[in-house]
Amino acid sequence: MKIMSWNVNSVRVRHDRLLALLARHAPDVLCLQELKTEDKGFPFEAIRAAGYHAVTLGQKTYNGVALLSRVEPADVLRGLDDGVEDPQARLVSARYGDTRVVCVYVPNGGEMGSEKWAYKQAWYARLVAWLSRNATPGDALALCGDFNVSFDDRDVKDPAAWVDGVLYHPDARALLNRVVDWGLVDTFRQHQSEGGHYSWWDYRGGAWQKNDGLRIDFILATKALAARCTAAGIDVAERKPPKKSPDGKDDNPSDHAPIWAEFADAAG
Repeated sequence: MKIMSWNVNSVRVRHDRLLALLARHAPDVLCLQELKTEDKGFPFEAIRAAGYHAVTLGQKTYNGVALLSRVEPADVLRGLDDGVEDPQARLVSARYGDTRVVCVYVPNGGEMGSEKWAYKQAWYARLVAWLSRNATPGDALALCGDFNVSFDDRDVKDPAAWVDGVLYHPDARALLNRVVDWGLVDTFRQHQSEGGHYSWWDYRGGAWQKNDGLRIDFILATKALAARCTAAGIDVAERKPPKKSPDGKDDNPSDHAPIWAEFADAAG
């Protein structure tokens, strides 16, 4: 089973790139974040033509998450469903065979001490509570998406430049580690221990050209599922800007690169 995750940064802008990604990687499940459209604006017909089912939780202009899969999803869950009034579309989940896949787009947090930072803190706590209500660490579960935090210095080109901000402050890293402590494993680090591997580069300041990136996109798996992870990586080429669009149209990439992990079938 190949699971991918990609902050597409507008599914309508990245429509052709999305279809090309599906053709190139042929994932069994693809988690998408930042759709930036309501469900009615999602390209369901093109996704079906590519051979995929789609489960969406859209939102006008901002946020939005989706799961694309080769097989029909079961037991679909949308939102954190915890009684908190929250219009932001940030979580969708479904079961595929023995494995539950959860797609999340965690809040950025704005600036430390701001209302957006408080929302990020609360959202992380709500995510841990959601996991506890809907799964156990012994289940086969993959939690995938844009977590808007890096784990450690290996994940950040210039840690000193980011340590006071919401993507790398110690308090932000503590939020991510509480999720991992629920019972999850970073699948990428099972296969790559070296630093210098990133999944996001700011559009500004020539970050891509300087490789001034952060790894903030993860496929986290329960230990039961992580034990079956045979490979994991980042499709950095998808983030590379094209030299020239063949049809002259704007073909800019998302600011995130897609990530992936492969899992062997369960024994027996």
